[in-house]
Amino acid sequence: MSASITVFLLAVPMSLGLAVAMGAPLEAGLISAAIGGIVAGLLGGTPLQVSGPSAGLTVVTAELIQIYGWRTTCAITIGAGLLQILLGSLRAARSALAVSPAIVHGTLAGIGVAIALAQLHIVLGGSPQSSAVANALALPDQLDRVSPAAPLIGLLTIAVLVLWPRIPGRIGRGLRRAPTALVAVVAATAVAAVAAPRIARVDLPSWRSHVLPELPQGPVLALATAMFTMMLVASLESLLAAVAVDKLSAASSARVRPAPPPGPAAEAAAPPSAATPSAGPPSSAAPSLPARRSDLDRELRAQGIANVMSGLVGGLAVSGGAVRSSANVRAGARTRAATVLHGVWVLLATGLLVTVLEWIPLAALAALVMMVGIQMVNLAHIRNVHKHREFLVYGATITGVILFGVLKGVAIGIAVAVVVALHRLARTRITVTDRGGLHLVVVRGQLTFLAVPRLSRTLGQLPQDGSVVVELDGFFMDHAAYEAIQDWSNAQTAHGGKVVFTGRSGSRIAEPTSAADACCRPWTPWRNHHCHDAPALLSAAPAPLPDTHADAGPPEDTAPHPVPGTCPGPAPAPDTRPAPDQNQGQDQDEGGQDQDSAGGTAPGFRHSTGPIPSPHTAPRTAAHTDPGPRTDPRAGHSAGPRPEASDVGAAPGPRYGAGGHRLASGLSSFQRHTAPLVRDELARLAAQGQRPSQLFITCADSRLVTSMITASGPGDLFTVRNIGNLVPPPNADSGDHSVGAAIEYAVDVLKVESITICGHSGCGAMQALLGAGPEAEHPPTSLWRWLRHGLPSLKRMSSRHHAWARISGRLPADALEQLCLTNVVQQLDHLREHASVAQRLAEGTLRLHGMYFHVGEAQAYLLTEGASSGLDPDEVFDRVDPAEPAGPTGSDERERTGV
Repeated sequence: MSASITVFLLAVPMSLGLAVAMGAPLEAGLISAAIGGIVAGLLGGTPLQVSGPSAGLTVVTAELIQIYGWRTTCAITIGAGLLQILLGSLRAARSALAVSPAIVHGTLAGIGVAIALAQLHIVLGGSPQSSAVANALALPDQLDRVSPAAPLIGLLTIAVLVLWPRIPGRIGRGLRRAPTALVAVVAATAVAAVAAPRIARVDLPSWRSHVLPELPQGPVLALATAMFTMMLVASLESLLAAVAVDKLSAASSARVRPAPPPGPAAEAAAPPSAATPSAGPPSSAAPSLPARRSDLDRELRAQGIANVMSGLVGGLAVSGGAVRSSANVRAGARTRAATVLHGVWVLLATGLLVTVLEWIPLAALAALVMMVGIQMVNLAHIRNVHKHREFLVYGATITGVILFGVLKGVAIGIAVAVVVALHRLARTRITVTDRGGLHLVVVRGQLTFLAVPRLSRTLGQLPQDGSVVVELDGFFMDHAAYEAIQDWSNAQTAHGGKVVFTGRSGSRIAEPTSAADACCRPWTPWRNHHCHDAPALLSAAPAPLPDTHADAGPPEDTAPHPVPGTCPGPAPAPDTRPAPDQNQGQDQDEGGQDQDSAGGTAPGFRHSTGPIPSPHTAPRTAAHTDPGPRTDPRAGHSAGPRPEASDVGAAPGPRYGAGGHRLASGLSSFQRHTAPLVRDELARLAAQGQRPSQLFITCADSRLVTSMITASGPGDLFTVRNIGNLVPPPNADSGDHSVGAAIEYAVDVLKVESITICGHSGCGAMQALLGAGPEAEHPPTSLWRWLRHGLPSLKRMSSRHHAWARISGRLPADALEQLCLTNVVQQLDHLREHASVAQRLAEGTLRLHGMYFHVGEAQAYLLTEGASSGLDPDEVFDRVDPAEPAGPTGSDERERTGV
């Protein structure tokens, strides 16, 4: 009920304003709002979408009214509705969205500019002209004869529209519940009633004088074009709004999820955070229904039926509106009842609130619609179009719509898009660089038969016995180009030369793997071992225990997941970069420390003959397929390499057992996929010895993959992992000195340049300390003898002499996160007590870093420089923002920062 009232209060001024902008009878806007809410709401395929008069149809409808009159325009609306019903019955809705987004957004932006120019004349106290160009040319003359009343009321309306959503504080949150459009119109009406009693106002004629459609008169081709144009704009706007409503409703329903039923199956399906003791009591909010995807064909048919009915009773054309629909979702609507009730309220208002509506100044409605038009030129859309190099298409479309109208503007946009696509397909840049005997051939763009002569000529000029790296930066290669490269590669190898094919990032391109290997639909090179379990093995496995390292935060991914061992659908081509070892050593009971040396990719290019990609497929490299190293949030530990295709789904033999099967299959996959790629680099490291730049001390939690979150590889990090990322002080009375030994070895022997202590969210060690308390009696076990090194962190958090460690911009989510952050700061203090560290710090040759990794958010935070060095009492962790994508590699070695 509350959602329907909110949308009703927004729809009434919007409907009147759009009717004024189109030059239509004002009651026609209210009629279309009522029919759109009731008819399209009942029959549509997007339950939460609110339909009514459309800003996108303003220019089209205004032009039709000027040419054919209002009654014929109603008949054209009926014809457009019949076309929509036909297209929906032919299931063509999804095909309509295949138009380039640059064309769609350019069309809507052009319409928005035309709306703003037309309504500016009404705000200035005049009347709009017949086209956007005429409105722009008539502005100087309109400014010469402006009257003060209308512009002042318009400015007041605009000021309220801009400032009302920005009222700060608790009072602002309460006031913002009222629709901004309603507040702006009410304020303007109240001021106009006192200060400008003779200003032009809404004039709703008697329903007895309301006119109905007539048979259209005019050239058949022109009328058919008008119907097609109205159908095209209304359909595109409705379908785009339906897709946007899907996203909004999915985000809204994701805030509250129904809890899974108790039992082993529910526990297995629950995210790790579900088992966290500190997660707090379950929410009392009623669980929302899972978001359903819109039926766009049904929505298109419903829009058509609504347009037919609106045209028959003398209303404006109807389409789905993003503004009204988003207000509906944000007001808490869950079913189509809110949409239908909003239409009922509008229908009642047309008969009962005529006297109230006639107090509204036309300048206020014009200012409201002008702001809607301005907002249709969306800066986010412009940035997105520019990022995808489609701004030329966007600019051509918006210019065409403004100068020549909607249909011609769309045609111009499509023509420019085709020309741009052909230019990109035919354009291929080939450069050759000699790097001291190693020739780098860079091919930018798509490889088609048009580029084969230039490519063959360039490759033919290279020394036949030399080493060549071919960098392919494109996503398409036709058969002619493939055969040309294959023949040259075979000839080069036969003469003793060496050829390596890479992508833009320098990673080698490998042959595509079979479809069986892509069964688990990888997000990254790291795969969870559960992806490879046979269904029989999973059904026989015991119920999983609760995860004691679970994150206390809300689950980040609660979408349904495919059943392990099954193929949910086609998977992207696999990334063949080296996959890191998930634990990089073994964890021990007492202290649980392990040390390993990790490290980086080989500098430069590998001088070995590599396979080339097959035609019609993109060269899959790190730069093109992997948005960044991540773990799979669907599992409690990091994923391992892909096993052999024959291993997937195979039952474990008597030799290994279930756990051994995972180990054996992972090792087998490493030997097949990864070992050939890292063998040269590991051989270099074996010969030269390890030279890591960092000592990285972190928790043994299986969800933390150090090489992944630091973007490092073999030879980069000297890693120490233990329970709780603890650093015992050098004088601690403990029987385990492995952490101190690792610190001394890293600082004095390996001469590392920095030491990082990394904590993480949902740490089980911190949870155990928090639950037991600083004064509790602990059992004499190895685990508790180790955890006592974390008691100083617990005392520090309770002390009034230290500032609370926190994340920049917010307070810790709960006591567990507070302790995890405090523990990083306290262990840095312990680290400074080690003699080798203190000496290097005094010399200025060593730096310390504190780091916190939020597992549920996949987000890293770094302790500020002053706090890491112990000089700043304010213990603040700053968010690490994503780095800009790297350009083409200009050097033979990639810089690694570690964190």
